[in-house]
Amino acid sequence: MCGITGWIAYDQDLTADPAARPTLEAMTRTMALRGPDAEGEWVDTHAALGHRRLAVIDIEGGRQPMLVQRDGRTQAVITYSGEVYNYRELRSELASRGHTFRTSSDTEVVLHAYLEWGESFAERLNGMYAFAVWDARTEELLLVRDRMGIKPLYYAPTPDGVVFGSEQKAVLAHPAVRSVVDAEGLAEVLAFVKTPGHAVYKGLHEVRPGHTIRFRRGASPAVRRYWALEAHEHTDDTATTVAHIRELLDDIVARQLVADVPLCTLLSGGLDSSAITALAAKGLGEAGRGPVRSFSVDFTGQTENFVPDDLRSTPDGPYAHALAEHVRSDHRDIVLDTATLMDRGHRAAVLTARDMPLGFGDGDTSLYLLFKAIREQSTVALSGESADEVFGGYKWFHDPASVNADTFPWIAAGVADTFGGGKSGGYAALLGKDVLDALDLPGYTDARYREALAEVPRLPGETGHQARMREVSHLHLTRFVQILLDRKDRASMATGLEVRVPFCDHRLVSYVFNTPWAMKTFDGREKSLLRAATRDVLPDVVADRVKSPYPSTQDPRYAEALRTELRQLTADRNAPVRELLDEDSLATALSPDAGSRYRGATEFVLGLDTWLRGGGTELKL
Repeated sequence: MCGITGWIAYDQDLTADPAARPTLEAMTRTMALRGPDAEGEWVDTHAALGHRRLAVIDIEGGRQPMLVQRDGRTQAVITYSGEVYNYRELRSELASRGHTFRTSSDTEVVLHAYLEWGESFAERLNGMYAFAVWDARTEELLLVRDRMGIKPLYYAPTPDGVVFGSEQKAVLAHPAVRSVVDAEGLAEVLAFVKTPGHAVYKGLHEVRPGHTIRFRRGASPAVRRYWALEAHEHTDDTATTVAHIRELLDDIVARQLVADVPLCTLLSGGLDSSAITALAAKGLGEAGRGPVRSFSVDFTGQTENFVPDDLRSTPDGPYAHALAEHVRSDHRDIVLDTATLMDRGHRAAVLTARDMPLGFGDGDTSLYLLFKAIREQSTVALSGESADEVFGGYKWFHDPASVNADTFPWIAAGVADTFGGGKSGGYAALLGKDVLDALDLPGYTDARYREALAEVPRLPGETGHQARMREVSHLHLTRFVQILLDRKDRASMATGLEVRVPFCDHRLVSYVFNTPWAMKTFDGREKSLLRAATRDVLPDVVADRVKSPYPSTQDPRYAEALRTELRQLTADRNAPVRELLDEDSLATALSPDAGSRYRGATEFVLGLDTWLRGGGTELKL
């Protein structure tokens, strides 16, 4: 995994600049949590590269930045984050072409692959990654991001080059980059749509998934798309499709079980995480490496006092335990209480990891605390993340009104409002009219929706419901999944935990994307293909469970604790967030009968206030 950062400056000699190395060290250390095992910097005339390392493969040999020299001259240097799961095959091919290796790391394989095949080497990689290669021969910088956008990579162009980093905070630590968020940036935070390439902070951008960007002296950045979802006719019948999905999953999980450090799975008791855990248990058992470790998050009294809601009809606990018993995993529940969730230190850590007050409130805090507890025993975890986007698992995939609405289906289904605390305006429910007018969230959301629709690949002759479901799938695989992948990355890397996402393997994503919707729901259920492909390794109670999203505490004391903090904040006339809020909405949110309706909005306002108090960031609406 790790954190990367650096910059190029064609009009300067960085080796002669006394501020260059201290600046690089400051940028690198903003991501110390992403890479707790080692720090490295490399500075040359026009390039400075920094790296924080989380050691997973080749503990001793994989230090970075890593370079290749020939005849005493540096050819290329890389600062790399992620994992390439086919690095062994690539290493063998490169060795047959005359390359020699000093280490056993995938990093060195990626660097040699660049030297062998140039920029087209990205098409050969299978994995999750974000990295920068400085080609010393041509004085060019290449930024590369994985196909699904699992690992983040941000950049800010400068008059004579570019500044880049795994997180915004690393880029913002460079003196050439200002920390400013304007109305468009705040709208991006609140719209519940993660726009590819958008980085919230003014002047910053995110490398789009499946893209490379090359920077040259005196030239505009050269952006190249090396992968995207394409529309193809699906000719396999249902039985063949199910069998092929299982073959892919077996191969994907086997590849992602490779690690030189302790490994585990995340287990909620849902179909997705249970399938991954069961396949991992099978693979580890066959290799004599079992049992698999598994971890679940839960809340004090949640199972005993569970109340079904619009998103969740059952608690996770019993199902997670059923799967753990079925595969004989070494299982542990991480049980959290309201005091732990409300701890200001924990919430501040999440805000720092996120770089902005964006997220799922207690869902983010609990995820961070889950990962923190897991890190005490494991360094790598396999997750069931993204199966819902790939296989069509969310409730609104199957709701005609949401599917046919002229907007993002999850917006039509009220998900933003639900996570924002019910039908009361979502995260923005406490903001003042002037702020809402400046943001124009409906207009911003509609513009992003039109952009997203324009990117959908079309299959000639495909019409009606099947054509619309291709659109819906594409919207989820390019927009909605980015929200969750970014959340997962920030929470996990803030604890030094590498979380792998097998369902994001591009081979699986492409294959299932082109499977007809009728086949994806052939048994009348959500995720029919995944259920059929993995039923043999699951207990029936888990295989037949109805989709239930990541859990959220139902303790009424949590909502009341939030109201108490909001009341304290409103009493502070110097609170920086006060001028952004609506007095009438505040009064309603603080009333005794408010319940949990404004829970998400309150979490957002409290986070926004903490963010603004931190200084350094200018909010310009």
